[in-house]
Amino acid sequence: MTSLDLPPGAAYHDVLPERGAYDAASEQAADAAVPNVPAIPPIPPVIDIDDLDWAAVRARVDPAAVRARMRSAVERLEALLDDPAGLGMLFDADRADRGDRAIHVRALDPDPPLWIIGDLHGDLLALEAALALVHRDAAGAAPRIVFLGDFFDDGGYGLEVLLRVFELVVEAPSSLCIVAGNHDEALSYTGAKFTTVVRPSDFTDFLNAHLAHEWITRAGKLAVRLFATAPRALFLPDGLLVTHGGFPLADLHADLRATGDWNDPRCLSDFTWVRAHPRARKKLPNRASRGSQFGYEDFAAFCALSAELGRPVTHMVRGHDHADERYEIYPAYAAHPVLTTVALSRRLNREAFGPFERVPTIARWVPGALPQVHRLHVPPALVRVIYVEESASTERHEDDDGGEATA
Repeated sequence: MTSLDLPPGAAYHDVLPERGAYDAASEQAADAAVPNVPAIPPIPPVIDIDDLDWAAVRARVDPAAVRARMRSAVERLEALLDDPAGLGMLFDADRADRGDRAIHVRALDPDPPLWIIGDLHGDLLALEAALALVHRDAAGAAPRIVFLGDFFDDGGYGLEVLLRVFELVVEAPSSLCIVAGNHDEALSYTGAKFTTVVRPSDFTDFLNAHLAHEWITRAGKLAVRLFATAPRALFLPDGLLVTHGGFPLADLHADLRATGDWNDPRCLSDFTWVRAHPRARKKLPNRASRGSQFGYEDFAAFCALSAELGRPVTHMVRGHDHADERYEIYPAYAAHPVLTTVALSRRLNREAFGPFERVPTIARWVPGALPQVHRLHVPPALVRVIYVEESASTERHEDDDGGEATA
């Protein structure tokens, strides 16, 4: 699906479905559990956003100021995590128990906005741009945000993004949910140093280079604690599955039928690590590594299984795969739509082609439909100012290669 321009003079809410359309779509999603009743969630038009207060966004991207508040953010979140009552984050009340990380959300108020923000990988600029839109759209209401994980690695401002997320949690825990990504889950602390099982792993290297810095080290340990208990999947009542990566693959379905254990470590791993193949019908699970993919028939089979087990899934939103356009809606998955969305305003070093400046995306939950993509048209000059060193490195790499970077 391509992006659509707003008609002249149209406001954001002019392109959203009418409330009756919400209700009809929600009823359609509810029918997914009824045999022989097809329920294909609609795909709302993509919204292009270019009129944010970019000067205000630029002012918010202040790494020194974020670090200056580090002690406060760390101490406050440590206190929340130490509270026997728990963090009280969005959807925590829906957990079957404190250890539930595949949360079945049985009811969800459609009125307060619910935003979904994918991979950031240290992109402080994209985070502040996303928050600017979220708060502008809220019009005084308390917005809800689901992060899809992968807050660090791949350069940028990993520590500062993490600290900003800490601040968001302590300011309004009941309005925020963090679905852990594979980079988040992979981070650990041995008691002497930080380790990870993913590459790139520059954030782990950064933490180990600053072990003598009390507050940076405490921030790293705090991240490990936070992500250890963070959900890996949300099953929303309209049939939307929210994950970082995917869903339990076909080789786990028999066990799921037998046990109903959504918190099986293999299931949690698949929610976090598996990748979408844009065109394949089926892909074989590979338990020798976490690099498995799924195809559209694999997702259809999982949707059937989830309905059988009382958690009907009809569509999915995820991050993990860094599409060039920063979002992708796969035509092959028409029967069960899948949206991949990432909030990256720059080209990462491991991305071989394309311009340095990108258009980050976030998505707004629409009951009974695929979440609505919003493309944040950050001024290219602002991207280069914030990431001047990465931009210069990319240009040197392209010059050395005689064209586009290939490594």
